Amino acid sequence: MSNWLPVLVAVGILVSGAPVRANSVCKPALTVKEVTFSSPVNLRRYWTATVVADAAPCTSRSGLFALGFVRLAETAPDLSFVEPFIWHPGDNKVRVELWADEAIGEYWMADVALCACRED
Repeated sequence: MSNWLPVLVAVGILVSGAPVRANSVCKPALTVKEVTFSSPVNLRRYWTATVVADAAPCTSRSGLFALGFVRLAETAPDLSFVEPFIWHPGDNKVRVELWADEAIGEYWMADVALCACRED
């Protein structure tokens, strides 16, 4: 037990010395709009959308987010997957490439990374 005492004291000093604020993290508000699906060209199709980022609560000017999808295919089972993207304030164009016999059955905002809050 005595071997752990210096480690516990060091951890206690580190933890107690770090300031903690209740509202120190925020999230930008992301909205998906203008979804389109292209016709097949060279055996490929593209699902595209505009993701609008309201980053007013954040100090950062960009961050990560992920969209989840269910891919439908004529010759395969449905497949759920997640694609990562980067947001910037305002409109962000995103695109997912598919084969000609595939389509997106549904999509959702899977994750939005936290950002540091603006102190206005």
